[in-house]
Amino acid sequence: QVRLVESGGGSVQFGGSLRLSCVFSGYSFYLYTMEWYHQAPGNQRELVATITSSGTTTYVDSVKGRFTISRDNAKNTVYLQMNSLKAEDTAVYSCHASLPLGHQYWGQGTQVTVSA
Repeated sequence: QVRLVESGGGSVQFGGSLRLSCVFSGYSFYLYTMEWYHQAPGNQRELVATITSSGTTTYVDSVKGRFTISRDNAKNTVYLQMNSLKAEDTAVYSCHASLPLGHQYWGQGTQVTVSA
């Protein structure tokens, strides 16, 4: 059974930075596509960034140039470096792991709050 545990959220001022971490407990982390989603109050959950098993990354337009997703297969961990944070980045950020055959798992989420 896969378990995902996020950390690194918190409160930060406009323009600040945070680094989120998601630790994967289970087997074959290197095979999984890893993603970060966020969900603001009253909004639907939105895909923020993806990193495939081969290291290819993609981002939603609103975070391009500010956020960086990375993974460390030796540590079974995926990261989201968030720079130049804006008020609209305030949300619960959740980690998602998936395999091509459909197995997928979610973390419990970590709150990020950006204040003016």
